Amino acid sequence: MSHQPHLQTAGFIRRIGALVYDTCLILVLEILAATVIVLMLEAMVAVGLLHYGIYKDVSGFLTHHPFWSSVFTAYLAMIWIGFFVWFWTQKGQTLGMKAWRLMVSNADGTPITITQALIRLFTSGFGLSNLTVPLDPQKRGFHDIWAKTNLYVIPKKEA
Repeated sequence: MSHQPHLQTAGFIRRIGALVYDTCLILVLEILAATVIVLMLEAMVAVGLLHYGIYKDVSGFLTHHPFWSSVFTAYLAMIWIGFFVWFWTQKGQTLGMKAWRLMVSNADGTPITITQALIRLFTSGFGLSNLTVPLDPQKRGFHDIWAKTNLYVIPKKEA
């Protein structure tokens, strides 16, 4: 893609629509990921390879064990982070962004880097950074300013 001046910058409502859509997808993905771990642990307990020790059940083990609770949290965080980084760098859009016809890129239309995706994600404040969109003359969220990215509306004919 070349320079994107012909594309409209995404406004607040579209951004929030995509955010809500992606939040639902992430919740489902995290539930499925957690279910895999719970099933694996329960299977290990059933065959005698693992015991929860002082913990009443798998939930207590995964939320209170000094080591495994941290590993479990990191696992879920990596899935969440990986979702956004992969979609933004490989496709330019998440599934929610695709539904709302949005595309993230550099100003010249090139895909964003992993570093830009991480900056964008970690400065997004779980979507709160979009509150700066109505205040910025270029309609950028705080996370787009920091990551030096742009969020464009894809015309219907290209979507």
